[in-house]
Formats: sequence, structure tokens, C-alpha cells
Amino acid sequence: MKTTCPYCGVGCGVEAKREGESWRVSGDGDHPANAGRLCVKGAALAETLTPSGRLLWPLVAGRRVPWERALDEVAQRLRAIIAQHGPDAVAFYASGQLLTEDYYVANKLMKGFIGSGNIDTNSRLCMASAVSGYKRALGADAVPCCYDDFDRADLIVLMGSNAAWTHPVAFQRLVQAKRLNPALRVVVIDPRRSASCDLADLHLPLTPGSDGALCNGLLRWLEVHGGGDKSMLPHLAQVEETLAAAAPWTPERVAAACQLPLAQVEQFYRLFADSERTLTLWCMGINQSASGSDKCNAILNAHLYSGKIGKPGCGPFSLTGQPNAMGGREVGGLANQLAAHMDFTPENVDRLRRFWRSDRVATAPGLKAVDLFQAIGRGEVKAVWIMGTNPAVSLPDGHAVAQALRRCELVIVSDVMRSTDTGEFADILLPAQAWGEKNGTVTNSERCLSRQRSFLPPQGEARPDWWMLAQVAQRLGYGDAFAWRHPAAIFREHAALSGFENHGRRAFDISGLAQLSDEQWDRLTPVQWPVNADYPTGCARLFSARRFYHPDGKARLLPMTPVGPRQAVSERWPLTMNTGRIRDQWHTMTRTGLVPRLMQHDAEPFVALHPDDAARYGIQADALARIQSRHGWMLARAILTEDQTSGSLFVPMHWNQRYCAEGNVGRLVAPWRCAISGQPESKQTPVRIHPWRCGWQGILFVSDNVMLPPVQWWCRIPMPEGVTRFSLANDGDPRRWLQALLRPDWIVQQAEDGQAFHHLIAWREGKVMLAFYSAARRPQTDDALIAAAFRQPPDTPEARFALLAGRAAQGEARGKTICSCFGVGERQIAAAVRQGALTCAALGQRLQCGTNCGSCIPELKKLIEHYAPQQAEAAEERGS
Repeated sequence: MKTTCPYCGVGCGVEAKREGESWRVSGDGDHPANAGRLCVKGAALAETLTPSGRLLWPLVAGRRVPWERALDEVAQRLRAIIAQHGPDAVAFYASGQLLTEDYYVANKLMKGFIGSGNIDTNSRLCMASAVSGYKRALGADAVPCCYDDFDRADLIVLMGSNAAWTHPVAFQRLVQAKRLNPALRVVVIDPRRSASCDLADLHLPLTPGSDGALCNGLLRWLEVHGGGDKSMLPHLAQVEETLAAAAPWTPERVAAACQLPLAQVEQFYRLFADSERTLTLWCMGINQSASGSDKCNAILNAHLYSGKIGKPGCGPFSLTGQPNAMGGREVGGLANQLAAHMDFTPENVDRLRRFWRSDRVATAPGLKAVDLFQAIGRGEVKAVWIMGTNPAVSLPDGHAVAQALRRCELVIVSDVMRSTDTGEFADILLPAQAWGEKNGTVTNSERCLSRQRSFLPPQGEARPDWWMLAQVAQRLGYGDAFAWRHPAAIFREHAALSGFENHGRRAFDISGLAQLSDEQWDRLTPVQWPVNADYPTGCARLFSARRFYHPDGKARLLPMTPVGPRQAVSERWPLTMNTGRIRDQWHTMTRTGLVPRLMQHDAEPFVALHPDDAARYGIQADALARIQSRHGWMLARAILTEDQTSGSLFVPMHWNQRYCAEGNVGRLVAPWRCAISGQPESKQTPVRIHPWRCGWQGILFVSDNVMLPPVQWWCRIPMPEGVTRFSLANDGDPRRWLQALLRPDWIVQQAEDGQAFHHLIAWREGKVMLAFYSAARRPQTDDALIAAAFRQPPDTPEARFALLAGRAAQGEARGKTICSCFGVGERQIAAAVRQGALTCAALGQRLQCGTNCGSCIPELKKLIEHYAPQQAEAAEERGS
């Protein structure tokens, strides 16, 4: 079965094959997005096909009910609220995890028949600024480029994107492009030295939030040094005003604003100007800013003025965060859009009224994500239906979001998992189908439509999201407009709307697919929109004819005045906190957290900081630190690294209350947002950091997910062999804390020093039931050895004592996982380097690490660099 990966916006094709009672997942060699490659998350998809933790049937007030009753309850309560308070008292909050067909039905119900604009999506948190930038400059939310441009570029600029970890398959295509074309130059613009810098010829570690100044200076450089394309000028508007706004941004001023060496700034500008084919890739580092839309337009200004758009190897290319954020934009999933990329003009409202045959179509935009939850908190929005996302974790100002949901009169949550931070506030829980069960389409970063196909029966009573919405719509009295029996019928309607009275005025047009039969839709192969009479087989690149979607056909340059972060650092809040993804996790971990091997690379929330900052604030490596902003605080494990610029911290976004106490970074992020796009400023939060003191730290291994006794801090990490590992920190006596977990029929083996040090193994009938290790600082244990003992108990005194010590015999320990694909640890890599494996290829040949998705290669290079001198010194000593 060929389907599409449900993670990032690369949109990789996947093949799922049945092997006995299980499934094997591999990359689809025929899919244009990945040509058979998969990252470690995609390669582990089969390991997420588990009933563990699934929401299996509808729940109303915590009690199981039949679907009919649950749907009746939803419809009756929504109807009552609308009757009393009007349509704007209800809202939908959707997700880039939904399929296009689900999204279309949600938007049609809310904007077309309930009559409110109040449907927004978690795509507001990742792509809204890019949407605003494209629409203001190009007249349409139309990404001009395609992945094939990676192979044709002379210069690739990565701005605010750690694609090596966030879009690994796309990044590996960049690696391949550079391997095949050594003349290709790569510039990475990022305050921290991320894994993507492994490919960089130039890294610009600019001060956080100064991207706008850098891009304004680039436009000035292009004008002063003849980098503009004169043939492009007749196709551009607002050129003089925009150049005038950029004029003050000399290289010297830019260097000062960005805190970069002048030579580096000028080197970047020369590379951009002199490279005929330049591709700029950007992501959250640009979008997640209070001036995110302006930063996107500053990138577009440079490409439009230099004519580097609409040609192979050229263009501004935003990397979409989620698998169907683009599809959600196509159907109007954002509160400030109507369906099919239409805005709220009277003409478009009338067009939708006639197409949908509804006189209730919303006439004004609804509330964007942050504003929506603030309105819930104020009691203005009294009912919210949350679909496939976890805003209690992912939205900024998380405490306020939780309070808003707690106060809300009606919270409906349709999700795959029974227990999420958001689901805890639900009055009604509806079981949604998961990846492998649901059936529809998604659109990736390069406008490529792909099919997500079902190959599994639904778990329990799970249903498609579109079906739930249509059933509620019918109960609200809108039955004829929501009478589909198959998702292909929804797709046909969506495709027909995209071409309805379009006449080439709207970029999004897939009317060429509007007549697909159910069988043709089921066999649909990947295709890039537009797909219509002009492009019956799709279109890879847009704007090659230099005709844009503003009424005059011209693109717009926009005058930019660069501004810094909304909240500046101060004496009280001296550090800037950046948040983002890590290599092996996705969003709030509801899927990836189920896979033990994805939890081994970075098992706990961490804060990465420069050693100088650590010394200044008394933070020790591997210790727990308390990070605080004006809005909240969290605890994280300190990692000291010179990859961080002094004055800035990096904290991952993924952890939640299901996996960690006080690990949710969203509670610290302020609700400041771009005035144009509504996207929150998640990358530049002023914070302070302090050591967090406790009496002891411990590690607990158990064979099931036990209820822990009260403890100040904990982090849950699923392990292989069906074992759960907890990291712990507390005051008091660890032995007294542990007593609540021990059972009378267990035999214990223990070692202690009467203080924080305490090791204990609990046995029953020769099997390991529990393993516990504590010390004043985090104990260093061989986790793989301990987890394996639950399956195969040690049978010699030496092995049992090794288990009690928590470490294997010298030389046997694997160490921290570096390669998640093949479970290769740091100590194994160090040993191989010492034995002469001094290249990534040599390590791959010996240990397999780095030979699958390639995400670990930057770390392999660092380890070679670290351990190779030790190998050389050892050889020299042997020689002497």
C-alpha cells in the first residue's frame, strides 16, 4: 500500500507492507518528494501502529456512550449556544494533521453554514507569516519552487531553519546536491550552530530577531552593486519606496544590528548577488516572530528585485511544518481565509453562497489562534471543537490556555489518543482514525498533492474526522450539503470549487481533478498544483511568465522597517530563549512518544546554553536548571555547548504533562504575535535561568507505567522490552520514597551509603520487577543493559551485581544513542574511531550508523573530531 508520511511538510511517500501479524514501512521509491528516503521518524511509523493509549469510543462527561448519543449531544449543545449567543460564540480549532477532506468539511460547516469565521488551525503557529508574505508580494499564497530546484541551484540559503532535523529528507537531498555539484554554496543563517551547519560554507550566527535587518541590507546591496534584474522591473510595483526604505541599511549598520563581522555580511551579500540561481529556504526562525510577515516579505523583496524567481534553481521557498498545513490553507482552514484561497471580499462571499447554496456564509474573518483562546478565556467563545491537535501544550502562554479551556462551557476534542493535556479539559471526546486508518489527501511544501491511504481497520469505534463533522452538520439541519458517503466525493467538491469562476485569477486551481471517479481518486499519483486545462499534469514552478496574482499582474515589493523582538532582554530577563523541534520527536509526542527508539537520543527536556552563560549563572552540565519568563517556568537538563551563541538558550517544544513534570516550554512563551499574520513570537522569549536544587536524583525502571508517589520532578521515557524508565528528582530520603512502590512478595537486592546513593533491584520468582538508582547528581546507568534484564534476567552473580551497579562490564556499554535507526551509541562510535574508523563512511561500514536517514551524520563528524585526536595520541604512545 502506497501512502504518505504523517509528519513534516516534506510529504514523503511511504510503502506499507504486511509481514505476518505486523507491518513494515519503507520509503516509496516512486514518490517525487523522497525517492525512497525516510527519516528515522518515518522509518519508525510501523512502531506507532499500536492500540496503546488509543481513544476507542466516544466519551461524554467521561462515560462511554454510543456514537448516536455523542453526536446528538454535540449538535444539541452547539445549537443551544448558537441560539442564545450567536454563531461567533462557537469555534473550531483544527490541525495540519487533518486530511484535506476533513479540513474542507470543517471549514464548510463553520464558515458556510454556522456562519462564523471562527475556524483556525495550529498551522497559525508555523506557516501563517509565510502565507501573509506570499499574498502581499505575489497576490496569492503560492510557493513558487519545487524540490527539483535543490539540484539546480548555485547558492542555497537556509534562514531560520535547522532542516537537518526538522526536514531531514529534504536536507539529505541538499547533501546529495552538494556532493554532485561541489561548486554549490550553502549559507546557514541561524543564531545557533545547528546540525544544518554541517553543510554550510558560511554560517551567520546573527543576534536573535535581526533577520529583517540582514535582508533589508541585502536589498540595498543588490541595488548599489548592480544586482537587480532590469528586465524584472516592469513586473514589479512599489520599487522606489522599497529601495528607499532599504537605503539606510549599509553593511556596516547591518553588521552592528546583527552582531556579525562586516566581512561575513559582505561575503553573504556577494554570494547572493553573484549566484545566478539562488534558492532561499526558511522556516520557523523567520515565521515565528512578531514581525514574521515583514521578514518573509524582506526575503521576497530580494528575490523579486534580483529576478531570482520562476526559474530552475531559484526562488523563495518556505518549508512547511506539517504534513497538510498547505492543504489546510487551500480549503480556508485559517480564520482570515475563505475556501479555495479566497479572501473575505463581497464578491468571494457571494461566490461561495452560490456554490454552497447557503445564505449563511461568514462575511468577516474569525479569531486567529491566540486571539481565539483569549476569547475563550474571557467567555466570549463558549464552545470549541478541537481536532487533532494539543493547544494546551503547543500554544503560547500555556497557563492561560489551560485556564480558558477549564472555564469553557463546552469543549469537544476529536483525537486519536485518550489522554492528552488538552483532552483533560474535554466535555466530549470523539475517537478519530489514525494514520494507516484514515483515507484522503495531503499537500506538501512544494504544492504536491499525495494520497494518504488506509491499510488498517480502525481501532475500536474510531471514525474519520469528516464523517463526525458531516453527522453533526446533518443534525444541525444542513443535511443535503453534507451528505457525502466517501471522501472522494468531498475531494471532487473541493476541486470543483477551486476552479469555480476562477478564470486564472486564483493560483490554487485543481479543477482538472474535479471529475475523478472514486477509483481514479484512490489511484491518484502525486501531482503539483495547479492542475487544470492549462496544466493538466500539474506545474512544478510558478511565475515563469512573470505574471502575478495582483489585479495588475505585478508583484509587490514592500517597504520594510526592521524591528527587534517584541520583548527585549533586560537586567531582570537577560537571556533570549529559542524553541524548536529536535531530531527524533514530533509536535507534542502523541505518536513519536510511543516508540522507544525515538526516545533515546534526547530522552528529557533540555536547555542548551553557552558555557560562558552557564558559568555566569552557576549552571553545571547535566544538572537540572529552572528557566523562567514573565509567564511561567519549567525545568530542563542543562547541555553546555559552544554551538549556542552567548546570551541565548535553546529549549525543545515537545514535552507535555504526559511525559514530564514542568517540561512544557509553551508556558513560558508570551502571546505576542505578528499583527498581520497572527503568528506567535515563539523564538525570542526573554528569560532567566538558575540552578534547581534537590536532595537526590534517581532513575527508576519498571515493567509497566506505575503511578508514582509524589515527587518534585519526573520524566517518563518508554524503553525497549516493554519497560518504562523514569528520571526523578526530589528532596528527602530516596529509600523512604521508594518504599511506596515495593511489594511484600518481592525480594530486594540493594546497595546504599545512607545518604542520596541508593541502588535497588526488586525480584519476584527470578524476574526483575523494578530497578532503582539514586545519587546526589543524576546516576550514570547503562539503560539498554537494565531494560534487557526485564526480559532476560541475569543468571550469574557477576551479572546480577552488574545490574545492581547499573553498568555493564567495561567496554560493553553502548552509551547515549546517536543513531536511532540502528541503535548505535556514543561509546560504540568512540571505540570504532579509536580502532581507525575515521570517516562517516568507515563508521557506517562498521556499525551501520549514518547509512539510513543520515540525520546523525553531523553528530558522527563531531564525535570523529573529538575522539580522533585521542586515537592519534594512543597510537603515538604505543609507538614510543
